[in-house]
Amino acid sequence: MGEYETILLDATRTGIVVLTLNRPDKRNAFNGHVIEELIDALETIEEQDALRLVILRGAGDVFSAGADLKWMTAAQNWTRAENEQDAERLALMLRKLAALPQMTLALVHGAAMGGGAGLVAACDFAVALKGTKFSFSEVRLGLTPATISPYVIRAIGSRWAKALFVSGEIFDTDLAQRIGLVQYAEDDRNGLAKREEELARLAMLAAPGAVRDAKNLVLDLTGVPYSDELARETARRIAHRRVSDEGREGVSAFLEKRKPVWAQ
Repeated sequence: MGEYETILLDATRTGIVVLTLNRPDKRNAFNGHVIEELIDALETIEEQDALRLVILRGAGDVFSAGADLKWMTAAQNWTRAENEQDAERLALMLRKLAALPQMTLALVHGAAMGGGAGLVAACDFAVALKGTKFSFSEVRLGLTPATISPYVIRAIGSRWAKALFVSGEIFDTDLAQRIGLVQYAEDDRNGLAKREEELARLAMLAAPGAVRDAKNLVLDLTGVPYSDELARETARRIAHRRVSDEGREGVSAFLEKRKPVWAQ
């Protein structure tokens, strides 16, 4: 599925692809090159109908330390227009991750700082090893977590996002789970592996098209006020699924007490 310098892409398990940030000597910090490789990999993944689960992880001691210091230093000498163009690539990468049609899972250990925590927020599921540290520390550098903010706010809500954005506080896995940045916290790597396997099992039971449409439900309807039009829109969407090939197959399989074709 492509050769890369800063990431690894492994699709040896049927229906599953593992995307690994692979700069352990740099604590998996990302720069422009990492972002471009991630964009390319995500564009490749989104076109693979056979893939059902995308796992994002980091090589070495940490998930990701966020932005690469050399990259940030170089940006000081760029024009505002050049900085905007560069930041737009990061924003595009995050949008592609969040919009993947497959179920996505971040496996987090060590630390997820700044943009690294943004990657966590952009995934559907996040499972963290207890002891992992998180932070949105941009304000300490005179910056803001602008590009990751839509995903973080959606994950943890505006009150906690504002508190953590303005304080730059380093927080642990317990708080990350309590506020919704991660859904599960595991005591050790064995627990992390077991949770990964359970979520992979669930991914294989779900109809791929229904997963895509369910994700779009959340993306499209978050924050939309209740109204007659919203009721009509949700009715249109379930009607579409009922008459779809997957919908017909899923209901028939349930009534006939057999597995649907996608869960064979």
